[in-house]
Amino acid sequence: MTDHNQRPVEPSIVTDFSDRLSYAGYLSLDGLLAQQRPLSHPQHHDEMLFIIQHQVAELWIKLILHELTAAIEHVRNDRLPPTLKILSRVKLIQMQLFDQWAVLETLTPSEYMEFRGVLGNASGFQSFQYRKLEFLLGNKNADTIQVFAHDRAVHDDLLRALHAPSLYDEFLRYLARRGYNIPVTCLERDWSTPHIRNEALVDIFREIYRHAKQHWEAYEMCEKLVDMEEYFQLWRFRHLKTVERIIGFRRGTGGSSGVGFLRQALELTFFPELLASRTEAPKDSSPTEAPQQ
Repeated sequence: MTDHNQRPVEPSIVTDFSDRLSYAGYLSLDGLLAQQRPLSHPQHHDEMLFIIQHQVAELWIKLILHELTAAIEHVRNDRLPPTLKILSRVKLIQMQLFDQWAVLETLTPSEYMEFRGVLGNASGFQSFQYRKLEFLLGNKNADTIQVFAHDRAVHDDLLRALHAPSLYDEFLRYLARRGYNIPVTCLERDWSTPHIRNEALVDIFREIYRHAKQHWEAYEMCEKLVDMEEYFQLWRFRHLKTVERIIGFRRGTGGSSGVGFLRQALELTFFPELLASRTEAPKDSSPTEAPQQ
């Protein structure tokens, strides 16, 4: 009698990996899956969730850094179309980071307190990848890299990112090369400081939105940046609410005020002129497709 609840292994499927690259080998799974090492003793069941949640987030952030580094290089070399593709991918990664907070929210306060002590002063504030991500997007703050002074390679990498133009800085320089009247103060400045809102830029972006068909690539880039800022803020807010749900208003393991410190980040913005330009509605209707070339 044939068992119809079983899929036969096709004869063509390779099964001998004694001398060839396997799935586990390509992905280095032996090393990757050995990195989840709970410290609680006796081991608390939910610490594995906590570790994997944060490790997965770091992997996604690593991919965002990979993508944004390429995007900045494209903009620097006047290649906006591939940049748009990259930023579409970044938005989808951001959605993954947002959604995974729901998994951590299954951790109750009493469960977390069972192993919180083993973290010591370890905190997400010490994520060098997250800090570099904020630098690439323009949230520059030299004081935030002091926590990495013990790791010379990481500190130097962050220092380079701190003193380099952000994605937004490079976009403004791109617009200047294309004939837009970008203020000189936005083109050559101390890149280690955050961008400050400039009303002249607000007017330029209003013009781009009013006549989107005449400024199609710039218009699309503006929308991609707004997408990225929105999803970054949504991630920040979900982080805050997850922390509030699990530890209330306790201080953070790294010494911060916890929820209060996270709430301050909601006031930070990467691309202020893009949001300010929306105060006045565009005079012509929004385009639904790219103009014919």
